[in-house]
Amino acid sequence: MTSRQAAQEGNGSHSAFDGHHPPSLELIDDCVHCGFCLPSCPTYALWGEEMDSPRGRIYLMKLGSEGKIALGDTLVRHIDQCLGCMACVTACPSGVQYEKLIEATRAQVERRYTRSLGSRFLRRIIFALFPRPGRLSLLCAPLWLYQRSGIQWLTRRSGLLKLMPEGFRGMESMLPALRFGQWGSKMPKRVPAQGAERGKAALLLGCVQRVFFANVNAATARVLSAEGFEVIVPKDQGCCGALMVHSGLEEEALNLARKTIDEFERASADLIVTNAAGCGSTLKEYGHLLRDDPEYAGRARAFSAKCKDVSEVLANIEPRASRSPLNLRVVYQDACHLQHAQGVRSEPRKVLGTIPGLQVVEIEESGLCCGSAGIYNMVEPKTARDLGDRKVANILAAAPDAIISSNPGCLLQISAGLNRAGRKASVAHLVEMLDASIQGRPGPETQS
Repeated sequence: MTSRQAAQEGNGSHSAFDGHHPPSLELIDDCVHCGFCLPSCPTYALWGEEMDSPRGRIYLMKLGSEGKIALGDTLVRHIDQCLGCMACVTACPSGVQYEKLIEATRAQVERRYTRSLGSRFLRRIIFALFPRPGRLSLLCAPLWLYQRSGIQWLTRRSGLLKLMPEGFRGMESMLPALRFGQWGSKMPKRVPAQGAERGKAALLLGCVQRVFFANVNAATARVLSAEGFEVIVPKDQGCCGALMVHSGLEEEALNLARKTIDEFERASADLIVTNAAGCGSTLKEYGHLLRDDPEYAGRARAFSAKCKDVSEVLANIEPRASRSPLNLRVVYQDACHLQHAQGVRSEPRKVLGTIPGLQVVEIEESGLCCGSAGIYNMVEPKTARDLGDRKVANILAAAPDAIISSNPGCLLQISAGLNRAGRKASVAHLVEMLDASIQGRPGPETQS
């Protein structure tokens, strides 16, 4: 059956979904439509549209499962507009597993629905680049030249960017400030523990993280080493599949999950440490993702049980390395896939609390997504920009000296929002701030 035929079948006799892991009716029925999720949902906060709330999307899934609507433009548009931030999971008193519902529905969409030519082209470009750090690294030199030569300034000031498709404008706005030779720095295969060893930690490098934020990986290894962990960096690790999982590309995600498990099993580590929230949430889901694979199901569960965000690791040990004061007022911006998808909220604050002189201030709407959300700020750039500007306004209202987060997408999104607001501030990963304190250095530099 083609997606065109499916789009004409909303007659109540056929489900809009195929038989391969459709959104579970049992999970759908857990939703009692109480509305507690509404204030937490970014798109509902922007538009007040019921079908762009979690309970509205769940209702659409139910209608699709019952064959009362087709897998057509209307259903797909409301599903596409979901950021997958999982704030509704935190807010829900009924324990609705929205993450499983939205991922199952998106997999159905990618298998059964035909997108426009422009949308297919943009997504192909995104998935040909961002999950492939080798290709991203090759782009860095021309992108650096684009920034340093003044072409970027001219392109933006002249209005030439307005001639580009919206998705490509979104990608251009997310470019970090590149420094020659500092992208994609190589990591050693092993960093020994300082002092008595507490354990052996294998470090996931990420894709965007290892290219654009190689300093974050280096800082993570230094901090873990200083706190008594031997750090192993599996040399052949690739993409973990997070972008694919969150975008409905199921087969691609499963293949990358299997490769990741194979590579990290060889490290024989006690812990698998992540410093990118989206990657971490996906690694913790491997047991669910590979539940049908007899060879990998058990291995995936064992793998996921070892996975921890770096803040979880550090918050649950007694600090060993001495900290120098950082007399700064900072906002900690919660990454959605850390606070909502992984349920890790107090741990980053506890870690920052070990730094003398550091004042952590809270902001309004701290649980609302900044608009990054994996590839969302490239495929839905206007909505992402509105959410980014809203987040930056809340951050600036707290008058911080620095802005801290735990995800590369959030760092890029907030930096872009600051640029649009014409404001400068230091934007850094949590582990960079801790590393600076341990190394006795000032905090991260201010970025424009």
